[in-house]
Amino acid sequence: MSHFPRPQAVIFDWDNTLVDTWPAIHDAINHTLVAMGHKAWTYDETRQRIRKSMRDSFPELFGDRWEEAGKIFYARFEESHISQLQAIEGAENLLKALYSKGFYLAIVSNKRGKYLRQEVEHLGWGKYFKKLVGAGDAQLDKPNPAPVDLALGNSGIPRGSDVWFVGDTDVDLECAHNSGCISVLIREQAPSQGEFDEFPPSWYFSNCMELASTLNKCDVWETDQQVEQAL
Repeated sequence: MSHFPRPQAVIFDWDNTLVDTWPAIHDAINHTLVAMGHKAWTYDETRQRIRKSMRDSFPELFGDRWEEAGKIFYARFEESHISQLQAIEGAENLLKALYSKGFYLAIVSNKRGKYLRQEVEHLGWGKYFKKLVGAGDAQLDKPNPAPVDLALGNSGIPRGSDVWFVGDTDVDLECAHNSGCISVLIREQAPSQGEFDEFPPSWYFSNCMELASTLNKCDVWETDQQVEQAL
């Protein structure tokens, strides 16, 4: 993959791309489901069904009572999301490496912006990112390209092939597609045949270390080409 040009910007999803937040999410959604008279989900069901932002997904789950359900969810979520927050192995080393090489880094998450910023601050990772965009910060949420535009802000970098969008779900890949960015799937499980037929990833990495290595090679390759052109 080192033959690909070095991107100007890398936009990351947050939940379960850079941090493991499933325990807190699973607890809060099941608390909400039961309170609203629904059957609780298994852990696997939570991982499969939680994709979109609350304003896009809760009306489908709870109808006209979705805002009531949202209050229940966040009241529960606030109790444990910081204490249960865990960085994914290699994530901070990845961010350090990219930051040191001058990549423009940003987050686009479907977690409400308030909680996204709390978690980034708790980990001390705010210095790595130019923009932190959560659900509700832009006019529309992922997979709409609006939060990508907000994340790039006044960087002078247009959304497109010079931007890598890194995430772990189909919504992330769809957002990358809608934004014209390079879609990057990062998760332990390799994509199965047909899983992402509609919005296939441009690249797949099993962990943060693999992604860091590839971006480092892109940087080296580009430098070599510049040297050759100068000669």
